[in-house]
Amino acid sequence: MAGPLGRTAQRAIVGRVRALFNDTARGQTPVVRSDAALYPPDSIAWRVHGDVTTMMVGGVAALLLQMLHPAVLGGVWDHSEFREDMLGRLRRTARFMAVTTFAARGEAEAAIARVRTIHDGIRGTLPDGTVYGAGDPRLLAWVHVAGATSFLDGWIRYGEPRMSIADQDRYFAEAALVAAALGADPIPTTRREAMLLIEAMRPGLVSNERSREVARLVLAPRTGNPGAAAIQAAVFQSAVDLLPDWARRMHGLKASGFSRPLIHAGTFGLAETLRWAFRAPD
Repeated sequence: MAGPLGRTAQRAIVGRVRALFNDTARGQTPVVRSDAALYPPDSIAWRVHGDVTTMMVGGVAALLLQMLHPAVLGGVWDHSEFREDMLGRLRRTARFMAVTTFAARGEAEAAIARVRTIHDGIRGTLPDGTVYGAGDPRLLAWVHVAGATSFLDGWIRYGEPRMSIADQDRYFAEAALVAAALGADPIPTTRREAMLLIEAMRPGLVSNERSREVARLVLAPRTGNPGAAAIQAAVFQSAVDLLPDWARRMHGLKASGFSRPLIHAGTFGLAETLRWAFRAPD
């Protein structure tokens, strides 16, 4: 079987995706899947986090959603080099997700400990005088629920449209394990609890020049290769479409509108191609 596309086209697409998203692994060892991971191989987390395309779409959407919280935005603005390396930030998040999902328990726990240490050192003051700390449990809860919801919704839209509510609830219950280890509180353990938490935190979200600048950098083109640029554009627009309507409006972003079927079909095709590529023996 030659996959959803011919072998030559399939290999070209895989190469372009690696060039766009995987070169952050330079200097790092690959994440090896372990039967002794925090989650068992038959977990919902393995199913959701193991899909390259939907994790890319969900990761971009998650970052856009998370940056609407002024303290999250402040931490990124004041304590990172996101202007020079926004794609690197996305990749580091992807690696953390991979390690805490698939790697041996000791590796996952070490990654969590490193992140907690980093969070402990991130403190600052927002322009309105509000003091923030990255280790604040409620702040971590927002980062967690925005991320978990985006990753799951990306999987449902492009991987498993008929995913049961029971499996969605299982996903949130499983994701709570890492969230608790990072110090988040409260932590949703069902889809309903996640939606309620997002609604409860919406009044504290803001849209300003900083958040719009971050959105612009997140969605900025990063390649001169026409084929790679088309893949990147489809992934980024799919991420924008994945956002709740109110979050898109806050960022001043537009849904794909009349071109949505074409965008979604392209993302479906990319997802199927990459799934076939990772299953193929060659």
